[in-house]
Amino acid sequence: MRIALFITCFNDTMFPETGKAVVTVLERLGHTVEFPLAQTCCGQMHFNTGYRPEALPLVRGFAEAFADYDAIVTPSASCAGMVRENHPLLAQQYGDAELRAAVAEGAPRVHEFTELLVDVLGVTDVGAYFPHRVTYHPTCHSLRGLRLGDKPLALLRAVRGIDLVELPAADSCCGFGGTFALKNAETSTAMLGDKMRNVVSTGADVVCAADNSCLMHIGGGLSRLRTGIGTLHLAEILASTQGDAR
Repeated sequence: MRIALFITCFNDTMFPETGKAVVTVLERLGHTVEFPLAQTCCGQMHFNTGYRPEALPLVRGFAEAFADYDAIVTPSASCAGMVRENHPLLAQQYGDAELRAAVAEGAPRVHEFTELLVDVLGVTDVGAYFPHRVTYHPTCHSLRGLRLGDKPLALLRAVRGIDLVELPAADSCCGFGGTFALKNAETSTAMLGDKMRNVVSTGADVVCAADNSCLMHIGGGLSRLRTGIGTLHLAEILASTQGDAR
């Protein structure tokens, strides 16, 4: 199986260790991961803010960059959802027949990291060791968009040494929502406050999720309050064999 890593522009710019962690886990499982250098943004920012025709070149670029792979893995539930759900819409509305065909063939091969592990590779135990108290925040895109369900938790439960604790009101939004946090700052901050109170109540050392964008939002708030609670993408926990909580 030819697997390609779609790192996403957000992770590539701000959280490159997450992409490295994805590769570490997959290589540990015996797979080779390729990184198509032609990849760019999936167009989610454009789509979400109303610049839909402007996102079409990014849709076309994505289809071309990942055309030759059996599976495309990304450590971002929101970007996986963008490609699978909205690339077909954009291709249908603004694209030509060739692009519509390319997107229809390629979009279903895009998998969020935990989907690839559990649904495609049939793995829950990836040989990880992380002896820390951890709580998991299911981001809106992973919970309501991709409907990942129990997949992330199944992977976390198989990590050796972990003390996995349930997050109260886990299904509530953290308040990030991309540009929502900028355009509706007061509402976003209030939602973040609720989320942080719930995280702190768990006594966790680390809060993890399938989207670094939400972790950045939560982690910023936890840092400003000097809670001492860290944030890690789920992939980085699954890549750990030394138990480093950073």
